[in-house]
Amino acid sequence: MLQIRASIYYTVTMILTVVHSLLCLTVASWLPFRLRYRFVTTLNRIIIQLGRWVCGVRYEVEGQENLPKDRPFVILANHQSEWETFYLQLLVGPMCTVLKKELLRIPFFGWGLAMLKPIAINRAARTNAMKQILQQGKARLKEGIPVLIFPQGTRIPAGETGRFNKGGAMLACSAKVPVITLAHNAGRHWPSKSFIKYPGTIRVRIGPLIETEGSSVDDVHQQSSQWILQQMAEIDR
Repeated sequence: MLQIRASIYYTVTMILTVVHSLLCLTVASWLPFRLRYRFVTTLNRIIIQLGRWVCGVRYEVEGQENLPKDRPFVILANHQSEWETFYLQLLVGPMCTVLKKELLRIPFFGWGLAMLKPIAINRAARTNAMKQILQQGKARLKEGIPVLIFPQGTRIPAGETGRFNKGGAMLACSAKVPVITLAHNAGRHWPSKSFIKYPGTIRVRIGPLIETEGSSVDDVHQQSSQWILQQMAEIDR
């Protein structure tokens, strides 16, 4: 039954992705960025709802009141699946995501993604990637656009922690903006590289604001990574 539900989900998703991407290229490309963002991420909303209606994957969010409404920030989140890449662009929008540049080469999907002002990095060139994150990230923040970074760098299966890098803390401290931490267990119900989606409720927790004024990169990195790790452990109990 789970395979049938997943087959329906992927079939509908692929058709909608092609249609929506063509609409983005012909319609959304002419819109101002904030309207274009809303247009493009309509597909995200549909995908999240399809996951709920077809596969039985729901979600609940705690701490949404911690998100600043009057200033940009850097959001640091653990990375377990594709689900959070879709959902977080709806939770905070418009938002700039740091991602691997290979994603922009995916037909249709990558075309729409490229219209959201992402910071597309080459993870193999670490030094250049960090310079790019700092330069482009500060530019996005000056525009009032929050920046999303997955400090683990890649998807880590649920139950594992991986290694957290300091790029997000460096950007926040350099730009003098606060950090918002976020933890979830999406990998339990929407595993990366898995055809099947498992019914259940994804739990998302948003942490309190971490100010960077007067703090070192190491302090911000330690505080943010420890909070994410602690919440991940609690959510998975």
